[in-house]
Amino acid sequence: MPNTQQFPISLPVLIEEDFIYPFAIAPIFTQGERNIKAANAALDRNDLLIVCCQKPEDFGASKHEAQDHAQATAQGNSLAQMPFYDVGVVCKILRKVSLPDGRVKILVQGMALAKITALLTPQNPGENADSSELIEAEVDLIGYQEYDGARVEAMMKILLENVQNYANISHFPPEMLKTLEETNDPNRIIDLIASTLHLKKGEAYALLASDDVEARMMMLMDFLSQEIQAQKLQKEIKSRVHNKLEQTNKEYFLKEQMRQIQKELGVDKQRDEEIDEFTKKLESIKEFLNEDAYKEIKKQINRLAKMHQDSADANLLQNYVEWVLEIPFGKYAKSELCIKNVAKQLDLDHYSLTKPKERIIEYFAVRELLAKNAKALESKESKKPKKHEQTSAKSQAESIKQEKAKAESTKARGTILCFYGPPGVGKTSLANSIATAISRPLVRIALGGLEDVNELRGHRRTYIGAMPGRIVQGLIEAKEMNPVVVLDEIDKISRGVRGDPTSVLLEVLDPEQNVEFRDYYTNFSIDLSQVIFIATANDISQIPAPLRDRMEFIAISSYTPQEKEQIAHKYLIPQELKKHGLTSDQLRFSKESVRVLIERYTREAGVRNLRRTFAAIMRKVATKILQDEKFKPIKLTPKQIPDYLDKVVFEIEQSSKKPRIGVVNGLAWTSVGGDVLKIEAIKLQGKGELKLTGSLGDVMKESAQIAHSVVKVLLENGKLKSSAKSSAESKSKQRTKEPLYAQYTIHLHFPEGATPKDGPSAGIAMACVIASILCEKPISGEIAMTGELTLTGDVLQIGGLKEKLIAAHKAGIKRALIPKKNYERDLNEIPTEVLDSMRIIPVQTIDEVFTEVFPH
Repeated sequence: MPNTQQFPISLPVLIEEDFIYPFAIAPIFTQGERNIKAANAALDRNDLLIVCCQKPEDFGASKHEAQDHAQATAQGNSLAQMPFYDVGVVCKILRKVSLPDGRVKILVQGMALAKITALLTPQNPGENADSSELIEAEVDLIGYQEYDGARVEAMMKILLENVQNYANISHFPPEMLKTLEETNDPNRIIDLIASTLHLKKGEAYALLASDDVEARMMMLMDFLSQEIQAQKLQKEIKSRVHNKLEQTNKEYFLKEQMRQIQKELGVDKQRDEEIDEFTKKLESIKEFLNEDAYKEIKKQINRLAKMHQDSADANLLQNYVEWVLEIPFGKYAKSELCIKNVAKQLDLDHYSLTKPKERIIEYFAVRELLAKNAKALESKESKKPKKHEQTSAKSQAESIKQEKAKAESTKARGTILCFYGPPGVGKTSLANSIATAISRPLVRIALGGLEDVNELRGHRRTYIGAMPGRIVQGLIEAKEMNPVVVLDEIDKISRGVRGDPTSVLLEVLDPEQNVEFRDYYTNFSIDLSQVIFIATANDISQIPAPLRDRMEFIAISSYTPQEKEQIAHKYLIPQELKKHGLTSDQLRFSKESVRVLIERYTREAGVRNLRRTFAAIMRKVATKILQDEKFKPIKLTPKQIPDYLDKVVFEIEQSSKKPRIGVVNGLAWTSVGGDVLKIEAIKLQGKGELKLTGSLGDVMKESAQIAHSVVKVLLENGKLKSSAKSSAESKSKQRTKEPLYAQYTIHLHFPEGATPKDGPSAGIAMACVIASILCEKPISGEIAMTGELTLTGDVLQIGGLKEKLIAAHKAGIKRALIPKKNYERDLNEIPTEVLDSMRIIPVQTIDEVFTEVFPH
């Protein structure tokens, strides 16, 4: 440092990304206006400036930084807010060169460490760190404390030993070691060593800002120890990776040499044995494969034989060959169909369901008849005497054509059955019974939420982890080519970015196409014509129309309370007793208790929740048997049920016998069966408007408008007359000269407003409740109705009649109005107990409806 300088002095500040150490010559590349101004000011004045390091974004994260910053802030020191450290190196500018890219190169030489004692301009550079304003500060040299020479010399030896250890495992400049040996100043040695280490900014600041030589040495030795440990760890990891690679290569070459030696000696037979086994298996099923399938499998086996066994493609090919050879080509269930066995098994497993059972028996009767005809034809052909005379080529071709036609006519290609209905009515269990009755394996494919077309058709072999689709996997699982495949929840397939799975089902479920079903993974056609496909669904309207066209639907409707009682006593209770380790002597259910459980503790079309209710009671009984040594057998009565079940769920509210104005019972179909839907109406002073509430769909809103218009027309024509009270009110308001319906706003509400409702079948019910509220005519609570209404007053047919009438029966309805067409067509499907408990009245027009609802 020149003697002409007297400290403290004022110097321009140049901010650099990293620390510059004393006695170092370093280039600085900058394009910031603030730094360029600092360099120009230094050149213009006295060739000196202070180079400080910019603080990192996470300043304060280290222990030293946090302590210094907290202390400075507590003392009110504005220097703590600076975007750069207050310790830097006083430097002399050796050269300043402007570069073509706009940057400036400044070559500086470090002279001495200094500390900023005060900012001159600007006062607070931290508030606008990006400003181009020149920063000037008052700086003072850092003076080191006196130290014990002997103690520092001993510490220096330890420090240099650490440096030597570090140099042995890292790239440490050799000339630096020589410089350290020739230098006697401990602070200079510390700065030289620190300049070669990759210290963090906080660590470098703590080292440079300290004026205690011993403390600086301890810090530096700590940093050196950490660096040595890090270098050793990196070296160890690199060594391990290198050794592992060497070991892998070594093993590969040794294995290859061993393989070649074994091949020369004739010992390496395992690979050849596998290929021979694949070939033999292929030849054994050749007669059951079509030409394309045989060629594809043969080609892949030949490719596998030529490949190295350690290659990735060899693994893929071997997986493929193993998959396709597991497909049970030529294996069929040998048991003959017998509709007597089918009928017996269905009756054994299911109560009621007369129509579905009848259709299932018809389905298998056709298949059985076709099988018998084929067998008779085969027997007849074998008994014919062989003709030894030669025939012409034309007659031979004609004979082959006729035989193919006969075989095609006798091949059992039935329609695809789809059981649909509410949850818990026995759709899947019917399929299980069918598989048991015909002694065929059952394969269940859950389609709910399926959105990837490759799940059914298989993935192409180019993808990692490719495998056959669920259809082919089902055949492999069944080990036969003619199992019963249940496509469960076919109405809940999703369509997404991975394709439309229903398009695959179009091919699978079409008897004309599934003879040549092509799986992407196998890459050849597979005959699915002998598979019995049975689908299940809750709502067939969710199934695409082309797919619906390929299936025959069998409705499985909800059970009546009487049917549920029989199912409970014959099936559910014995099955659950066995599951829970109980006997009929330990727990018995009275008829009254079963009836109460059905009516008050379940709300469903089927019996699934009823089964859960029985299971809940039996769990408590099983616990009581183990805990109570004096347990006595239980015969459950309605009064004891609350001891075992907490929550009461009323399935359908019982109808009120009292006639009411503005309330009518409609009949609705839901996904869990039928329901009695109350419709309420009130009238308010208004202008003949209609207000609707209750979460209604567009179709239902239109039906309400139609019903309102029909009632208006009937009032205008005089076919619908108001009561005496209503007439008196009308006379008192004759000055308005408006019709009755124009004087009021009708508010129509469907209770349980959170439940979505839609459909046209509540048309006549809405017309009745509007007429009731306008004309002040009461409607009996024991009457319910369903039917679509047109503007001309005709009543059209509706769907779901069976479920609706069963719901009316459960609610205690005595009279039900239904469309005449439904009365003529669907009445034979209604259970006998429902027909016996209520009077069903066919209606064809709204006049007939009003005659029944308003008899006076």
